[in-house]
Amino acid sequence: MTSIDLNPAPPLNSPRQRAGGQGRALGRAIAARIIGVIVILIVISFLTFSLMYLAPGDLVKNLLGTRPASPDAIAAIRAQYHLDDPFFVRYLDWLWSALRGDFGVSIRMQQPVTTVIGQRLGSTVALIVLAFLVAVVTAIPLGILSAAREGKATDRVASALALLGLSAPSFALAILLLYLFAMLIPLFPAYGGGTGGLDTLWHLVLPACALAAGIGAILMRMTRAAVLRELQSDAVTFARSRGLSEREVRTVALRSAAIPIVTGAGLILTFIVGGTIIVETVFALPGIGSLLQESVLFKDLPVVQAVTLLVAATIAVITIFVDLSYVLLDPRVRAKELNR
Repeated sequence: MTSIDLNPAPPLNSPRQRAGGQGRALGRAIAARIIGVIVILIVISFLTFSLMYLAPGDLVKNLLGTRPASPDAIAAIRAQYHLDDPFFVRYLDWLWSALRGDFGVSIRMQQPVTTVIGQRLGSTVALIVLAFLVAVVTAIPLGILSAAREGKATDRVASALALLGLSAPSFALAILLLYLFAMLIPLFPAYGGGTGGLDTLWHLVLPACALAAGIGAILMRMTRAAVLRELQSDAVTFARSRGLSEREVRTVALRSAAIPIVTGAGLILTFIVGGTIIVETVFALPGIGSLLQESVLFKDLPVVQAVTLLVAATIAVITIFVDLSYVLLDPRVRAKELNR
């Protein structure tokens, strides 16, 4: 006689419950990354503050210039900017104000830091977007074409161009572009940010090309390697054995290679954000990079701190979006993240 189980197994979760559990898991993963970003930003702010504190130079001399100053005037300046306070007192004062959204006043320009950054931010964002588009639109198709024609003349030419882009420093390439297309053949303006609209876009063409060359070369090599690896994978071999056309086989390979390509695109975007300083300096663009350089030379600590945190936070946000793209593109990563 068979026994009857009086304790039935618990019912399986409904699709709504599973979706809710996965949503909570994804929320926890995003929250963990945001907490990590906040910790990193605090560490970066402390390091930046320390380096600016230890850097040679005197803020009082920068403010007074060559004008004669009495001891009372010097003492007033030091008291106004708390230059005689202990290091940790000054840092904690800045950190407490920053946590409340107050980044202080620029010492050099005597304007709120948020206003100073806001005046320069548009030019830098436009430069970053244009350089990223130039790099992605040229590098990814070239990398795919190079992988599809491995060992042929197209592959060798593309690899040579990538090697040239990797070997040429951004500042050297910027100077070369200036000489060729602003002086020898005056197609583009040599410096400045333009007067707005299409004129600004026209001024950003050469800086964007100089910025996109090196990172585009990296992206091209990463794309080529990813596509080559997928073309030689078992999945592609199986697809060919099923009689799929070469176009369908390449579609399968490109879908599998999407993750490393997206990763590469995210990485080059972080490089672009950091690389604007040199390019903006060479082309005299009124952007965040040139603002940071001028502020470091003047020891304008509030601006340096705010710009550094802005750049670090931007890179961190891009990294989080790249991580989230893994979850969307790769089922294995999605299952691992959602089942933690």
